[in-house]
Amino acid sequence: MLTKNTILFALLVFVPISIAAHFLEWGASVVFITSGLAIVPLAAFMGTATEEIAVVVGPSLGGLLNATFGNATELIIALIALNAGLVNVVKATITGSIISNLLLVMGFAMLLGGLRYKEQDFQPVIARVNASSMNLAVIAILVPTAVDATSAGIGEATLQKLSVAVAIVLILVYGLTLLFSMKTHSYLFDVGVAEMDGEESNVAKEDLEEKPNLTLWIGVLLGVTLLVAGESELLVETLEEATSQLGLSTLFTGVILLPVIGNAAEHATAVTVAMKNKMDLSVSVAVGSSLQIALFVAPVLVLAGWFMGQPMDLDFNPFELVAVAVSVLIANSISSDGNSNWLEGTLLLATYVVLGLAFFFHPIIEGLG
Repeated sequence: MLTKNTILFALLVFVPISIAAHFLEWGASVVFITSGLAIVPLAAFMGTATEEIAVVVGPSLGGLLNATFGNATELIIALIALNAGLVNVVKATITGSIISNLLLVMGFAMLLGGLRYKEQDFQPVIARVNASSMNLAVIAILVPTAVDATSAGIGEATLQKLSVAVAIVLILVYGLTLLFSMKTHSYLFDVGVAEMDGEESNVAKEDLEEKPNLTLWIGVLLGVTLLVAGESELLVETLEEATSQLGLSTLFTGVILLPVIGNAAEHATAVTVAMKNKMDLSVSVAVGSSLQIALFVAPVLVLAGWFMGQPMDLDFNPFELVAVAVSVLIANSISSDGNSNWLEGTLLLATYVVLGLAFFFHPIIEGLG
């Protein structure tokens, strides 16, 4: 039977294949597909290395490390795309990451977990706190978009200044959520943390008392990060030509494909633990990743764009905004009672499919209009 680790190690073969495809000029589509597949295991090993380092440095610093590097792959891909001037792709990736975590990941987790266990419970207090934070994220991307839509002739410079100010507020809020979850109200998250230590680590240890080799895992983290950066460069470099050849729009690629590529391993973890009746951890992984994208990754990209001279702001495509709002609304509605079943998972997945179809046909709709 194929295990998660076996699949990840098998996917590593796409690292040399993507590099060969680039230098031997096998075509943009081949480079794009192989580099995307290569990022999947690299992202998983980056997460493993972060977790192993966190074990050594202790719960406080380790929690901060996990919170900071939890979506490092998406951040690297987005920074490279931003540097290449693909601002719309970066914005689409932000919204796509939020949508995929709330609908695709949590949907599959509730569906497959619900098929094995009739009903599954998780802490409603955490669900309500996460719901409030996600509402703030929707407001944060709604305000700049609304200002642009309701103000005639507003300049790009003004929108970027507004976005930078909002980004600073979001980063401060993200810091406060870390303080809440790791310090003042850590007891609410103790179950999830304990399960995370046992479930998310992909490295089996014969002696549980033996701490990981810090130097080794720091080296692994640095090496994998460099490989992710290199593969992301190949991915972004061929993105526009490859998507054109494959008949996909850059909007669909940014919203649907890139978030799945960057977060596939974490998605698998959330579903796996749900099937072991650990829905607390599953919801924590899915919603926590969405929060990190909204409150940390997106603001960092706005600030990075400001320093890089790229006009990155929080003025999103109105349809992207609608999709995020719908995703947050249904996810909050389903998770508010602290209970899940297979039908609720199906509803989340159906919403994701509907939005995915809409993003796929969106350019055609625009063209007809």
